[in-house]
Amino acid sequence: MTGARITVNGQEAPLAPAAPHTTVLDFLRERGLTGTKEGCAEGECGACSVLVARPGVDKPTDWVAVNACLVPAASLDGQEVITSEGLATPGEAGTPPALHPVQEEMAVRGGSQCGYCTPGFVCSMAAEYYRPDRCPTHDGAEPGGHEDPEHGPNGTDPEHGPNGFDLHALSGNLCRCTGYRPIRDAAFAVGAPTAEDPLAQRREQAPPAPVATEYAQDDSAFVRKDTLAETLRLLHERPDAVVVAGSTDWGVEVNIRSRRASCVVAVDRLPELRELRVESDHVEIGAALTLTEVERRLDGQVPLLAELFPQFASRLIRNGATLGGNLGTGSPIGDSPPVLLALDASVVLAGVDGEREVPLADYFTGYRQSVRREGELIRSVRVPLPLSPVTAFHKIAKRLFDDISSVAVAFALDVRDGVVRKARIGLGGVAATPIRARATEAALEGRPWTSGTVEAAAWVLRGEGTPMDDHRASSLYRSAMLGQSLLKLYAETPEPHAQTTEAVSS
Repeated sequence: MTGARITVNGQEAPLAPAAPHTTVLDFLRERGLTGTKEGCAEGECGACSVLVARPGVDKPTDWVAVNACLVPAASLDGQEVITSEGLATPGEAGTPPALHPVQEEMAVRGGSQCGYCTPGFVCSMAAEYYRPDRCPTHDGAEPGGHEDPEHGPNGTDPEHGPNGFDLHALSGNLCRCTGYRPIRDAAFAVGAPTAEDPLAQRREQAPPAPVATEYAQDDSAFVRKDTLAETLRLLHERPDAVVVAGSTDWGVEVNIRSRRASCVVAVDRLPELRELRVESDHVEIGAALTLTEVERRLDGQVPLLAELFPQFASRLIRNGATLGGNLGTGSPIGDSPPVLLALDASVVLAGVDGEREVPLADYFTGYRQSVRREGELIRSVRVPLPLSPVTAFHKIAKRLFDDISSVAVAFALDVRDGVVRKARIGLGGVAATPIRARATEAALEGRPWTSGTVEAAAWVLRGEGTPMDDHRASSLYRSAMLGQSLLKLYAETPEPHAQTTEAVSS
């Protein structure tokens, strides 16, 4: 099929003659939309940010910012894209276009210097500008408002403006020359979209429905089927196919390592992989839901996942990345596996012969290897209920946000009457696979939640896994951080301490 096309800034653009591996970034630049830039080609700088119309959480449509350098253009067949050039309102004949409110604030507040990364910032900022649940305390920041190191403008916290703007929306965008203060000022100054704003109005209609795509050239093809059953049959026939959802991992392979696949199969819009249900005994999370969608739909119902999400890469990456993809790659330093191990999660694997449920603790078999068979897909992740009440996710990395972890530790403990009734601890970065800290769990379960128990278990935790030396951390540092992590959990968990004191005193 060669009729694949994308609606860009309101105009349909045919995908041909682009190759199936062509990214959205290259597709746009070939059409003269050079505001979209390549900085890192791996989703870390945000210079390539564009807006895509996606199914909304609070409105029929959300404008979602994604890294155009990672997404295959063919994956947006039938979809709508807005670039930085498309945000401005066209002027009358002979007059220049009117700047978008986000562009206007970036200009008047000095948020741009060399301008290279500015369009990416503008697109990420526009996605937050149009977020339906953004709740301003008033319409934009007051110039010259009160500020101190602990508070943002007008007494708000430093990461949220009085206009409801969440600075984490820009966590995936880098600026090398302007400095972030004027960019933040611009973000905190934007008001609410007007009733006449066409992109705000667009949110009230449904986004484009997914379309079946078979885009082929020479010896390579990009394929999206309508149903899970069709997709599984294709994967059974083509075990060499590369499966992608948000393409946040495969996109890096294409750009940095020049990898090419004879067949890429997209699963990101399959309805069977996009369900989220809270049942009486478990939470079912579709493997193709983006992390942002899971975060907003769960809305804190699974506290350990809520703690994970802000530490997982950047908002731009979370807008494309999925739990299925993070587990499917089998990386020992993925951030979600330790959390899901601590939650006692399982994965539902689907193939042409049916489905099977596998505990995540039994899923990984070696470095980037798992029990998933050829032709199988991760359909969903199941988290059993009830949840353990004492939870924490500790990510040790060189940067607070948007970094790869040196060590990741997730805890889920049930402490009742001062005794640890159940302990689940997931670890990342200390072995060839994500692992459960089973020896430490055994050292905690059935024992009082006291400093003595915790200190003894912390020494056990230091010996879990087979940490190695690399450029991120030494093996000794990783081991030390494991032990410190449990001590930190104990220090930051006051309520069980109180229960322990009462139990001991009685």
